[in-house]
Amino acid sequence: MGDVVVITGASGGIGRATARRFARDGARLALLARGRAGLEGAAREVEELGGTALVIPTDVADPDQVEAAAERAESEYGPIDVWINDAMATIYSEFLDIEPDEFRRATDVTYHGMVWGTRAALRRMSKRNRGAIVQVGSALAFRGIPLQAAYCGAKAAGKNFTESVITEIEHNGWDVHVAMVHIAAFNTTQFTWGRTKLPKQTQPVPPIYQPEIAADAIHWAAYHHRRRVYVGLPTVLNVLGEHVSPRFLDWYLAKTGYGSQITDQPLDPTDHDNLFEPVDDDEDRGSHGPFDDRAHEHSLQTTLTKHRRLAGSVAAGVGAATGAVLLRKR
Repeated sequence: MGDVVVITGASGGIGRATARRFARDGARLALLARGRAGLEGAAREVEELGGTALVIPTDVADPDQVEAAAERAESEYGPIDVWINDAMATIYSEFLDIEPDEFRRATDVTYHGMVWGTRAALRRMSKRNRGAIVQVGSALAFRGIPLQAAYCGAKAAGKNFTESVITEIEHNGWDVHVAMVHIAAFNTTQFTWGRTKLPKQTQPVPPIYQPEIAADAIHWAAYHHRRRVYVGLPTVLNVLGEHVSPRFLDWYLAKTGYGSQITDQPLDPTDHDNLFEPVDDDEDRGSHGPFDDRAHEHSLQTTLTKHRRLAGSVAAGVGAATGAVLLRKR
């Protein structure tokens, strides 16, 4: 039988694409999210691909619901091998236009959902001295951008929380692997149901990638002892830019950060707000957002990240070729 894998945020976007990726291994998947139609659609896809699916409607902001979901997954399938924290909620708005209850809710889902998922998984894995936890982070954990203060803050908190947990796992000598997969901009259902106070349709900051790229990286991270995986070249550039010149990024994002996230399309407000209640109880929206025509299906950077020896060979080859050209010019 395949591994027992729990995925939060499994009803759409990257979580759903990740469920399909593990299903191809014959995994036994516990799918957690709020929207029942999305969960059931994900379960059908999992079973069509050779996996087994257990649908567990769960609000990850509630630690009791997360703990109950973990308990049910183990009672149905046995010990959890991999736990993936992917659930998120966001608000597209300037900070001063966000109400306290909205900010708190986005933080509870995106940050505390990761905390409660990690707690439920680690309580079980530490006793058995085995398992893997994968946190779906973001380039925005390293560098905040305008119009997403709640999401950026939650992802930064999740990064530092995870680093703290890793040190405790090391101290106790537990054989539990924790990986952070930091992603760029992806074509997901976030853009069909995330709360927004902007007048036009929002978009991922280009370049845009398809969620299967992130799903493949998450699957890879679960089985390779890499502490941190970057997905998409903009993630790497974001981290480097913040390290080298944060003041320049302040200026650049103030100039470009609004327009890069807003399209010219009028916003359709129908069922476009899942902050407090799911909008996919009756409608399955799949894993892709509305940007298929603009989204990349491959990421060379991600391929090189997973194969560092290949990346080193490419870099050495480029260096040798550059050196040869320079010598010929002398």
